[in-house]
Amino acid sequence: MVDQASESGFVEESEREMIHSVFDLGETLVRELMVPRTEMVWIEADKTVRQGLSLALRSGFTRIPVIADNLDNVVGIAYVKDLAKRVHDNPNSELSEKVEEHLRKATFVPESQTADDLLKQMQRDQIHMAIVVDEYGGTAGIITIEDILEEIVGEISDEYDDNETEEIEWLDENKARISARLHVEDFAEQFETKFTEDEVEDVDSIGGLIAKHLGRVPIPGSTIIVPGWKLTAERPSGRRHRIATVLAERIAESGKATDQL
Repeated sequence: MVDQASESGFVEESEREMIHSVFDLGETLVRELMVPRTEMVWIEADKTVRQGLSLALRSGFTRIPVIADNLDNVVGIAYVKDLAKRVHDNPNSELSEKVEEHLRKATFVPESQTADDLLKQMQRDQIHMAIVVDEYGGTAGIITIEDILEEIVGEISDEYDDNETEEIEWLDENKARISARLHVEDFAEQFETKFTEDEVEDVDSIGGLIAKHLGRVPIPGSTIIVPGWKLTAERPSGRRHRIATVLAERIAESGKATDQL
């Protein structure tokens, strides 16, 4: 019926696609739309309120899952507005209080749940984020209401998004800005360095290399050291705030990866 209406000119092509997307939600599983655990930004419960606000500022996220001893033990969600209000009301709380003191209850959903059921649940319960769990109860990822809506209307971007990132932009002979999607082999060739097999195992891009070194998704300011170069994650891009560019600076010696909140 929708296709016939489109052929007759009663429904625009974009409207036809959107209607089909709505119907498809009933067959789309949460696991297909979620942000996987490897790309999650999270914070430990014992971090200070200041560290929580700093992470939010650097990552661009306003809601951050809070974990206890590991990522499979999510104890709640930290809302930036809650932390900011607390600091406004009591400036001393910035350093004296922990993130765990200002949590909201986390909602957990199975990865096998359909997207349309979850959308109804989120609208009914007025929640924006849910923790997705696998069949064993471990954290599989997170999903937001925007992830589901994006499946209907297409990718949602904002005024800060910029898809025109050069792969390599030399700033001077010892410094370059590179795309986080630059392949590690291309980086090694262009920057005259080498990686061990272990370093690049299961890694394709420079962004992936940084994530592997850190053991978590990189945010602006995250830094690692590779032979001859210091790599610093720069600005995020897109609604999921994935790192878009990396600053590469030539160094004399190698060191350890660092990532400070």
